[in-house]
Amino acid sequence: MQEGIVYRSTGSWYWVKSTQGDFYDCRIKGKFRLKGIKHTNPIAVGDKVKFSCYEEGDLIKGTIEEILPRDNYIVRRSVNLSKQTHIIASNIDQALLLITLNNPPTFFAFIDRFLITAQAYEIPVVLVFNKMDTYTEDELAEIAYMKSIYEALNLPCYEISCFDEDDINEIAALMKGKVSMFSGHSGVGKSTLLNALSPNLNLRTAEISAQHQQGQHTTTYAEMFDVTEEVRIIDTPGIKGFGVVDMAPEELGNYFTEFYAIKGQCKFNNCLHVDEPHCAIKAGVDDESIAPSRYESYLQLLEQDTPYRN
Repeated sequence: MQEGIVYRSTGSWYWVKSTQGDFYDCRIKGKFRLKGIKHTNPIAVGDKVKFSCYEEGDLIKGTIEEILPRDNYIVRRSVNLSKQTHIIASNIDQALLLITLNNPPTFFAFIDRFLITAQAYEIPVVLVFNKMDTYTEDELAEIAYMKSIYEALNLPCYEISCFDEDDINEIAALMKGKVSMFSGHSGVGKSTLLNALSPNLNLRTAEISAQHQQGQHTTTYAEMFDVTEEVRIIDTPGIKGFGVVDMAPEELGNYFTEFYAIKGQCKFNNCLHVDEPHCAIKAGVDDESIAPSRYESYLQLLEQDTPYRN
């Protein structure tokens, strides 16, 4: 029996790198399929597994026998089964979310959904504002406003251009000794950045649709790459539907750090910060100590991702 890490998942086959550095095409032992009640995929990129080898013609292939405990993982709603989730990746040291103001736009609600999901699964997040070389003066002011909201929450924020060597070196230093997951809408420049970090990857870059300002989904499944011996990256598909799942309505506010800090001042212990009187969160929005965009994201998540309804 060997141990390894899943580098690619294409449905029924998994590409596993052994601790000796060799890659094997592996299938799942049948019993794992029965465990996928909550998740549509029992094994995800980043999983540490035990596998046995067998010969098939001139090839040596593997059967995954055991999944080792995960440090963490991140999910999205399954495309076809809305009540189930799909594990995007596991055992992640940090998640880098690439953000663009336009071409395509990244909205507050998407950023906040990503942050809440990552926090719920204990994954540190770094916000990377990309394509800084393309913005007008007014657009740069908008970026500065967005950054100010998240820096106030002690989230690390970086401004980069994929064509600036100093910017690339700064992101590379951030990744040293870690498994870093890259996420963001299709077209925000993930593949361009990853190719700049490691030119030998040769990832396809997206052409932006002028009509919809969305990328053409050049990444269709998550995949891990070795940049160096010390740096591993996970490239994820252009993502929709990051889901805050299995969370009671009263828990959601705990993952908004600025809410959690003052929720004890609400009149009611079970305050959902919607219609209740003497709500500290609504008062914070009124006096602008809480960003209106954050509160709007909270209400949207409360409506979409929990049983609560107005």
